[in-house]
Amino acid sequence: MRINIALLIAALTAITSSATEVESDSTRWLGDVTVTAIKQSADLSLTPGAVTVVGSRQARVWGIESMKNLSEIAPNFYIPDYGSRMTSSIYVRGIGARMDQPAVGLSVDNVPLMNKDSYDLDIVDIDHMEVLRGPQSTLYGRNTMAGQINIYTLKPMDYQGSRVKATFGNGPDALLAISHYRKFKPNLAMGFIGNFRFSDGFYKNHYNARKIDTEKGGNLRWKTQWQASDRVSVDNVASFSLSRQNGYPYELAGSGIVNYNDTCFYRRNLLTDALTVKWTGRDFSVSSITSVQYLDDNMTLDQDFLPLDYFTLTQARHEWSVTQDIVVRGTKNSYSWVAGAFGFYKHTSMNAPVTLKKDGIERLITDRVNLNDKIPVELRWNSPEIPLGSSFKIPVWGVALYHQSTLDLGKWNIALGMRLDYESTRMDYNSLCNTSFSVFMKSGVPPSSLMDCNIEIDESGRLKNHFLEFVPKLTVSYELPMPSRSTVYASVGKGYKSGGYNTQMFSEFLQQKMMSEVLSKMPNMGGAPTVSDGPDVDELVSYRPEKCWNYEVGAHIGCAEGRVMTDLALFYLDCRDQQLTMFPEGTTTGRITTNAGKTRSYGAEIQIRYNPTERWAFNLAYGYTNAKFVRFVDGENDYKGNYVPYAPRNTLFGSVVFNHQVGRDWRFTYNLNCRAVGSIYWNEENSARQPMYALLGASFMASRGWISLEAWMRNITGTHYDTFYFRSMNNDFLQRGDPRSFGLTVRLAFSE
Repeated sequence: MRINIALLIAALTAITSSATEVESDSTRWLGDVTVTAIKQSADLSLTPGAVTVVGSRQARVWGIESMKNLSEIAPNFYIPDYGSRMTSSIYVRGIGARMDQPAVGLSVDNVPLMNKDSYDLDIVDIDHMEVLRGPQSTLYGRNTMAGQINIYTLKPMDYQGSRVKATFGNGPDALLAISHYRKFKPNLAMGFIGNFRFSDGFYKNHYNARKIDTEKGGNLRWKTQWQASDRVSVDNVASFSLSRQNGYPYELAGSGIVNYNDTCFYRRNLLTDALTVKWTGRDFSVSSITSVQYLDDNMTLDQDFLPLDYFTLTQARHEWSVTQDIVVRGTKNSYSWVAGAFGFYKHTSMNAPVTLKKDGIERLITDRVNLNDKIPVELRWNSPEIPLGSSFKIPVWGVALYHQSTLDLGKWNIALGMRLDYESTRMDYNSLCNTSFSVFMKSGVPPSSLMDCNIEIDESGRLKNHFLEFVPKLTVSYELPMPSRSTVYASVGKGYKSGGYNTQMFSEFLQQKMMSEVLSKMPNMGGAPTVSDGPDVDELVSYRPEKCWNYEVGAHIGCAEGRVMTDLALFYLDCRDQQLTMFPEGTTTGRITTNAGKTRSYGAEIQIRYNPTERWAFNLAYGYTNAKFVRFVDGENDYKGNYVPYAPRNTLFGSVVFNHQVGRDWRFTYNLNCRAVGSIYWNEENSARQPMYALLGASFMASRGWISLEAWMRNITGTHYDTFYFRSMNNDFLQRGDPRSFGLTVRLAFSE
């Protein structure tokens, strides 16, 4: 059921302050950020842009354990939870990506993750998180045109001791995390972190009465910090994670149940190692960030999601990535600058076979001939399945040079940035099909065989492309004459998202080729259907880069001696060739990323953080986005004036935190929060949508010394909502959002 958002407003206004002072729960502890920032300003509260910073205490109180828990906490920032950990879609200000290249970048401890399919990770011992909205392409490069997320974890030089966290919730769902941080020498410290998750999920497959969204997984991380000298520091983070999921609880719209017969799962192994070396001089510093990443995953789907034998898809991938970033920062009086060079190489090997089964063969191939009364013959396939094999090798590499200068003119601050980005991509493909069918006369009893026909398709080729992009950004800010430091700003910047190839469309290409082969081998008896020549491979599978210009004005205003902080932003986005994921009409086995001609988005954002006393913390974040097509014709339909699908028009997050100290030993923390999203249009026609909905959550935490106990509940009212919708083979499918959940968390912390 849907709840009234007035419930949250009432909670925000009905609570009054108390006299006893305890430790603050505010996010404005920005002094700690200075030791981790390499590219951006240390004090993000006054940076000329839209930024949300979440500290470790907020992450704990709000239950943030992974990327998807950040959804709605920043205005116009939405991460739907559906499918599996592979589906890490992020939408910011009307821009997002369901597959292939991301629109928002992610860095963990200053290291960029190169594939958005690895974004959804459990993150233990979060130090703080930063969400930068709007194009960040000047400093962070490709695929950050909608924003950048920076996550920093606890540093062994700052904390020594051991931590244990155990969570158990309904489902059941369980998480166990253990970490230990130690200084082996005054200049050498290490952290060893491990976590394991088990989830039995919420959904059953009606076909076999088994849970379908179960998961087992874990993560190991080894973090080393070495202060080699007064000027040189060396950090290394090595991590390995694995996930074993059933998943994809997609139900046929209107049925109310998940019901399909073939196996669905996602399995992922992810290995990363990152080395950061920093030299600090008197007026400048030089940082080198080197990373190696290996992704090994397998997605297998019953792609028709029905209790019928249509077709299945497997996508098995091995991907190596190497990145190198050199960052130089300098300051001289009122002038500061940052410059750098970035390079990467990524090599992907993928097998993506689609298997047509009995019902798929009949509906997609033989029925086109056998149900035609004008044709005196019928087809019979000689095997119950047709494998459509596709394999790919996709090497991608790129280099970039970037620079940003900042001039402090008293009350005025001017920053100009620019980046030159070059990228080269290639795809070597091989598509195979080896099958046979027989032709029978319909009139015979039994039907008499006319011929046996073999189909052998072996298509190989190479596609190449390259992209060169210049990305500028200009910001101007002015410090207001107020008791608490406050600024207003204006900015204009360009965002850029690289192009690529639709690997899933090769099964469609093979199917068209196979149907052409079938009809070419049929006896010429008149009345036979024909198949027009489809587009060539390059036209079918390639998509262009996406580009946008972001125009923004905003303010960061402090009042009441810093107890009230308000962030405001108004933006307008002009986007060209926006990349959209579609199931085009007439296709059966593949999704496609295509380019819309032109879209535009405008909207507003507001964040308010209010700490009347150290006992109370109020947070409110609201974002509004109006994103529409200005020009988009898919060959048959004109979508001009329609809303861009999957991007919510409104996001809202509100939280009230109350701290209560009992004596010297016990501390109690109460939290009430609400997340709201919508409305969301699910297709380009705007014929299906999810209305705005709200989810109410609460937690109670009791802490004493080294132990804390927390009881929590999410979606308290049991609100029914959908997180995903798509249309395939003339059927509508959706995934329901998680129902009411509740549980207990125990934390132990032993400091040395």
